[in-house]
Amino acid sequence: MPYQVSVFAENKPGKIERITRVLAENSINIRAITISDSGDYGIIKLLLDKPEDGCEALKRDGVAATLKEIVAVKMDDKPGGLFRVARIIREAGVNVEDAYGFILESGRSAVFIFQVEDVRQVEKILQDAGIQTLQENNLYVI
Repeated sequence: MPYQVSVFAENKPGKIERITRVLAENSINIRAITISDSGDYGIIKLLLDKPEDGCEALKRDGVAATLKEIVAVKMDDKPGGLFRVARIIREAGVNVEDAYGFILESGRSAVFIFQVEDVRQVEKILQDAGIQTLQENNLYVI
């Protein structure tokens, strides 16, 4: 099961430097990152090559970090690629709680990462519809 690391951080200078220092010191590679602002605090979401190790390293340094199961799908990087996935999810009545994506090869493939209540159920729904889900053994090495 793939995971992302979520960090609750005060919205002030130095937060990204601290997090990236801890990860660099522990030889953990960042594959994707998002930062959401909500006033005085925010959430930093990290897709790491070693999420469990990264989360533990951040916690040891006093950072408020948690692991969250995610669904990751590989899709075509072309108009309608995400629409195909979104339609399947909506038809199954699944609510997407949070999401982000990135391009692997322009014009060829992209990855969509999202949080849902029941990760295993959504992975099965997508796989049954012919959508490739990515697991930790192929997601973290992208």
